[in-house]
Amino acid sequence: MKNTIDYIINEAPYWLIFVGVTLQFLFMYFVLGRLFLKFFKLLESKGKASKIHHGIISKRQRNFEIKHSIVSIFIFGLTALPLIYMIRNGQVTTLANTTRNVIGGVIFLTVWNELHFFIVHRALHTPWFMKRVHYVHHRSKTPTIESVYSFHWAEATLLSAVPLTFTIFFPIAPMALIYYPIASILINFAGHSNYRIGDGTGPNWKLFVTRHNNHHVKGRGTFGFATDFFDKLLTKISRQ
Repeated sequence: MKNTIDYIINEAPYWLIFVGVTLQFLFMYFVLGRLFLKFFKLLESKGKASKIHHGIISKRQRNFEIKHSIVSIFIFGLTALPLIYMIRNGQVTTLANTTRNVIGGVIFLTVWNELHFFIVHRALHTPWFMKRVHYVHHRSKTPTIESVYSFHWAEATLLSAVPLTFTIFFPIAPMALIYYPIASILINFAGHSNYRIGDGTGPNWKLFVTRHNNHHVKGRGTFGFATDFFDKLLTKISRQ
């Protein structure tokens, strides 16, 4: 495994890296997505999960989401290349692939994503960006598993910059860059599956699925994803 990772990071041709990253995202989108949905339908049958919004999702909506998600996935493959280039040219510091570094890297990338997503998402909800870019994602009034990557190409580019912007400031274990997309898409599946654990009540940390689902339905609300911390912080600062 170590030799494989070293080859990918330091020697593999860029076209091969593009193909590998693209295939990874296609597998997560089409295979993990179906498994995630089946898991929640199983929980629903046992009375442990519930659908948030009831309604018929048209075939046209799903086709729209899949088409735009595939475009986004190709963009994700392309945006991996500048990161590899920066690593090879010593502009990004890499850490050893120890268990601590890899797990820590995934956690820190996930936290960084919350800040990055909040800033980008808030900007996308300004009138100019909403009309020209973010409207694609909000075409999914009721989100689905297929809508998880349904973006305008410009939004996909902005959101794919999480690892790149993080590694400019902080060192990272290469394996963390490989595992992070898996953690990220599982969180995104949760926010777009239209299913939740329980009935939508409980402590604030449990409600992010309902919050983001309602954000799609209403087209407004909180701009954070897994947490509303930055929304509350911005409101507090604005009041001062």
